[in-house]
Amino acid sequence: MEIINTIGRRKTAVARIYMKPGTGIITINNRDYKEYFNTGTLQYIVTQPFEILGNQGSFDIKANLDGGGITGQAEAIRLAISRALCIVDAENRPPLKAKGLMKRDPRMVERKKPGQKKARKKFQFSKR
Repeated sequence: MEIINTIGRRKTAVARIYMKPGTGIITINNRDYKEYFNTGTLQYIVTQPFEILGNQGSFDIKANLDGGGITGQAEAIRLAISRALCIVDAENRPPLKAKGLMKRDPRMVERKKPGQKKARKKFQFSKR
C-alpha cells in the first residue's frame, strides 16, 4: 500500500494528511499531535476514527494544518483520517458514518452585512 493523501475541512481550518502503514505516529506540522493538541479532548477527537474501528497504532500520519482554531483543526484532521480509512477499506465506512465522522460540518461564520454592526446585530436605533 502506498501513501494515501486526503483533505478535511472545518470552518476555516484545512487539514491535508498523508497516511501510510506504520506504528501509529501522528505528526502535525512537524510536531507530535500530543504536543500540538495539549488537551485530552482534542487528542481524543484526532484518534477517534482509529478507536471506532479498533486499529490504533497501525498507520503513520503526517498532517499539514492551516487556518482556523485548534478545535476546528482537530475536527478537520478527524474528517481527513476518516476519509483515508475508507480508501484503505470500504468496510470501514458504515461504522464511521454511523458515528457522524464522514460528514463535513457545514457551519461557517455568517458574513457581516452593510448597515449593520455585525452579521445580525444592528446599530442602536434612536427614535428622536
